[in-house]
Amino acid sequence: MSQSTTIRVLIVDDHAIVRKGLATIIDSDPEMTVIAQAEDGQQAINLFREHQPDITLMDLRMPKMAGVEAILEICAEFKQARIAVLTTYDGDEDIYRGLHAGAHGYLLKDAKPGELLNAIRAIHSGQKYILPEVGAKLLQRMINPELSGRELEVLRLMAQGMSNQEIGAALSIGESTVKSHVNRILSKLGVSDRTQAVIVAVKRGLVSL
Repeated sequence: MSQSTTIRVLIVDDHAIVRKGLATIIDSDPEMTVIAQAEDGQQAINLFREHQPDITLMDLRMPKMAGVEAILEICAEFKQARIAVLTTYDGDEDIYRGLHAGAHGYLLKDAKPGELLNAIRAIHSGQKYILPEVGAKLLQRMINPELSGRELEVLRLMAQGMSNQEIGAALSIGESTVKSHVNRILSKLGVSDRTQAVIVAVKRGLVSL
């Protein structure tokens, strides 16, 4: 197959062994070739500018710059960019943020090699590639009431084990205001106590411990 019809792929992941595994799978397909590999979001942007790949496989959580920020920057500069999130995280907030940033697909790292190659082909042909279970979580995220910026701040401090008084001091707000935020968080997450709130928040990708 001539180079002009080969799908050129950029791999972005902070783990060298993951990059190597992905490159082996992709390069085994005669219609694809890995043209560059990046280990963080900033390097991904630089390599995208240099090579302008057909498809970019982007991890979400990386040092220096995370995947969502890199997707936003690449898509702002290159409207034709076709990016697939490839991650271990399947919380509805992770899915929402990745696709909202401009990704055309969302794959999990436990995907079979054939599924990965099919996704690359589908996205290259202009389609979206979202697994049914990922789509279901995305729909759930869109149905769920959204937490405000302040509520997210309070939730992250709750996840660190802070009391209402400690959260109030950290955010320079009154304890009664914190209590109001906590009550709204519990209501929006559909839980009855702080422990359940943190568990649900971690599962959905709203906070990380």
